[in-house]
Amino acid sequence: MNRLRLGVNIDHVATIRNARGGRHPDPVRAARLAAQAGADGITAHLREDRRHISDEDIDSLSREIRLPLNLEMAPTTEMQEIALRHRPHAACIVPERREERTTEGGIDAAGQYDRLADVVSALTKTGIRASLFIEPDPRQVLAAKAMGAPVVELHTGAYCEAAARGDARERERQLMLIRDAAEHGASVGLEIHAGHGLGYDTVGPIAALPEIRELNIGHFLVGEAIFCGLDAAILRMRALMDEARARSDGRNTA
Repeated sequence: MNRLRLGVNIDHVATIRNARGGRHPDPVRAARLAAQAGADGITAHLREDRRHISDEDIDSLSREIRLPLNLEMAPTTEMQEIALRHRPHAACIVPERREERTTEGGIDAAGQYDRLADVVSALTKTGIRASLFIEPDPRQVLAAKAMGAPVVELHTGAYCEAAARGDARERERQLMLIRDAAEHGASVGLEIHAGHGLGYDTVGPIAALPEIRELNIGHFLVGEAIFCGLDAAILRMRALMDEARARSDGRNTA
């Protein structure tokens, strides 16, 4: 089977901690549990306003977690310096607005080409695997490729929002945009990841796309952990991903 990797985003463990202050719950402990439950990597977004993950969390994750660390970061001088200092396995460049509750869309790789190309180059030169979080749009895919990013992560938010509204037609349209972008990106040599808003009800069709190599999922898993525990939530997500990928592999070899 063409195994699909799962990156677990632990940002909102830190959100819960920060609601009251102190040290509990500890994002590093969550990362350890994720590893035990079958995660292939840990994702953490160090925002400019430090609303959830802190600099100390990045220090601890870099030092204590054996899984690959994917640092989500805005393309700012401050974040670039932090990434270069810690040298995580990967750094995913995302758009960021302080007034947003969560990342609202993909970064404009085509419109911010020169600035993003500089960041990608700086990360790549130090051995960090640079990624761009983009909309499933051919222009954005080609811009990412042209600036030398080896990886793109396709934004699945609009697909998940359509599913939540019960809008089957829009859900299918968004899924086709993701499928086409994944195929296009893979055809030009990019490694394709995807994420944002995925849950048990939406992960299957995305996991079934054979060009996608990794999914990054966080908010849903942390929320579900309240009811069943983080390890159980991850194990179920892992199983759904594997089932969808196995079905896809079967169709592709039939």
